[in-house]
Amino acid sequence: MEFSIATLLSHFSDNKLVAAKLLEKKLGCEDEENVEKLQIILDALELVGILEKERGKYRRVKEDDLVEAKLRCSSKGFCFAIQDEEDAEDIYVRELYLSNAWNGDRVLVKVIKEGTRRRSPEGEVKLILERSNPSLLAQVKKEENVYQAIPLDDRLLFELLLDQNGSNLEEAVDHLVHVSVIRYPIGEHPPVGEVTRILGSDAEAAADTDIVCCKHDLSQTFNEEVEKAASELPITFDPQNIEKRSDLREVLTFTFDEDIKRDSFPFIETAYTLEKTEDNHWQFAVHITDVAHYIPSNSILDKTAKKRGTTIYLGDKVLSMLPETVTKCCSLRPEQDSLTISVIMTFDKNGQLLEYSIEPTVIRVDHQLTYPEVQSMLANLDQVTQDQQPLADKLKDLFFTLSPLVKAQRLQRGGFELQLEPRSPYQDEGRIGTLMASSRTPIRSLLTELVILANKSVAEHIQGLGIAGIYCTQPEPDWEELEDLLKLAQNLGLEVSLASEEEITPQDYYNLTQMLGKSSHVHVLNYLLHETLKSSKYSSHSGTHFGLAYSDCYTHCVSPGKRYVDLLIQRVLKLVFSDGRDRRTRQTKTGVNLSSSTCHDKINWNVLAPALQEELEEAFHFLVPYLNDREKTAEEAEKDLEGLQKAEKMKERTGKVFKGLITGVQSYGFFVEIEDLLVEGLVHVSSLKDDWYEYRSRHGCLVGRKNHIAYRLGDEVEVEVKSVDYYRQQIDLVTVGGGSSTNSDNWKDE
Repeated sequence: MEFSIATLLSHFSDNKLVAAKLLEKKLGCEDEENVEKLQIILDALELVGILEKERGKYRRVKEDDLVEAKLRCSSKGFCFAIQDEEDAEDIYVRELYLSNAWNGDRVLVKVIKEGTRRRSPEGEVKLILERSNPSLLAQVKKEENVYQAIPLDDRLLFELLLDQNGSNLEEAVDHLVHVSVIRYPIGEHPPVGEVTRILGSDAEAAADTDIVCCKHDLSQTFNEEVEKAASELPITFDPQNIEKRSDLREVLTFTFDEDIKRDSFPFIETAYTLEKTEDNHWQFAVHITDVAHYIPSNSILDKTAKKRGTTIYLGDKVLSMLPETVTKCCSLRPEQDSLTISVIMTFDKNGQLLEYSIEPTVIRVDHQLTYPEVQSMLANLDQVTQDQQPLADKLKDLFFTLSPLVKAQRLQRGGFELQLEPRSPYQDEGRIGTLMASSRTPIRSLLTELVILANKSVAEHIQGLGIAGIYCTQPEPDWEELEDLLKLAQNLGLEVSLASEEEITPQDYYNLTQMLGKSSHVHVLNYLLHETLKSSKYSSHSGTHFGLAYSDCYTHCVSPGKRYVDLLIQRVLKLVFSDGRDRRTRQTKTGVNLSSSTCHDKINWNVLAPALQEELEEAFHFLVPYLNDREKTAEEAEKDLEGLQKAEKMKERTGKVFKGLITGVQSYGFFVEIEDLLVEGLVHVSSLKDDWYEYRSRHGCLVGRKNHIAYRLGDEVEVEVKSVDYYRQQIDLVTVGGGSSTNSDNWKDE
């Protein structure tokens, strides 16, 4: 049984009474010991006034001055409770009222002092809902035969006593270690931890992937029970499964991947076919490996996938959602029959999507290709051998005709793309949140256009059938995030502006990318523009996706072995195949084709049984916040590794001089982006020894009082790498040359 108080309380809503038996089922309390633990928690929550008991059932007690928030602390000990609601005030929590909560914990805070125009409201932590630090990185110190762990994160304002647990901690003294928390602080009793791994003498001596995994509490292996379950999966499937599927094994089918090592087993989740119909339309299909066929709901493998939520990519190290044995079993390999869910899309001659169908299929991959192989073939069509000619013709039609037409349709409705090299391992936009126009492998970007359209079609189908689903959304960027970039572009001589500051649209971003493309700094400007985009989030309700310019609905479905959301969507589709009602009543003679988009406007009944629909809606409602947290952890871990690698790279270059672009100016200094390396560092104002520099906020610059030298957004400067803090990924720079001479009267704030 693994759940937090936050998860438990999420099952209480609308002032309804909930039976303990129902909570046992929903929280997976399968034995007597876990049932007893749950009862202890319920009794404790009743005691502190969070729950009340009535007729043997429980109800959540609502208090107006009690808010749910996430605790954020600074290294100096200032803590604020950050509410989830936009524009809600942050609540200041004094150390006295933290109730042993740590930075990052989700808490219930009681407001004890109302805020004023100048002061934030104050509060006290009434209950810790969820701990965010089950383990941490720390340095071991020994004092009077007592071993303590000092967290590397200076926002964690405590020390842990270390339980020796039969191990010799002497070798861990003054070393960086990974510590698991085995007891959180209770009253005056300090927290207790256990050293699980010694990483090195300090952060720089430890492997960067180990630091990231330990920092974010990421498991690098699967336990024996999971590996055993994976090894017992059937290598082949029952031929009866084929009888219920569309047989597409005779259709020429191909897969793509970055770089397939012929002696390894890459996990290929999608295959593709392209046909011309009798009425001269294009029929392009994305065939997605049927992972749901092999991973039953609530099995040990399913619970493992749910807990991990997503695959995380840390350079060469991949923390998979499922064991390698499973991915080998589900991978679409050449000359092998494979079970798939296919999204078959029909386009007219202009690349307009006319209709689509989603159905269970069986396929056989004929060609396993890499992007470089495809580009080489398309660049040398006159050298294609006779046996490769059918494949070359398909690829030519796909990448020279259909994909460009579909891209033109997307741009016409206000879509945009960034001039950056995609590093996503996904065939769709992945965690990037928008499309990247690759100059090295342009066919990859063109393929992504069609894969994203498959995701979109599945979202529309779920919505059209009126069944429960999970959607991928992305809100519009904040004006404040974009303002500095617009100033930077204007200072570089680019005529950029937005139609309205009140509402930012994808069309604005398209216009910006067109203007930024005219600059000699196009690469760094696109990089900074991407940073202004918000992260995508999952929701049980449909919504807009800014980065893809979709105003109604979008989802993920093409990576069921790498993202748990995709696996859930696949199960929903399979429920439609097996249990969907294709007619209003049994007396109705003919039904609709639930696999086709043509049925949407004909349905005026519940496609799934009401009880099943309600069960799905409730399950998705509770799962979505957790899956968003897992995606956020994955994104932060991947960025952390990138930051550590950049810091390591710059540490080796300490004392060297680089040219850079000023991309941010504050009262305490300015940020410089070293364009060749896409590395950002800070020139602190205290390092500018030649004058006293004043901050001009309206112009976004620092100006010297006497020499009238200004450092402003968009200025090119020469900087020397002064020092690097590897763990914090902070790079300190000093100026060697640059800045602009100006008349100081023209730079005064009005």
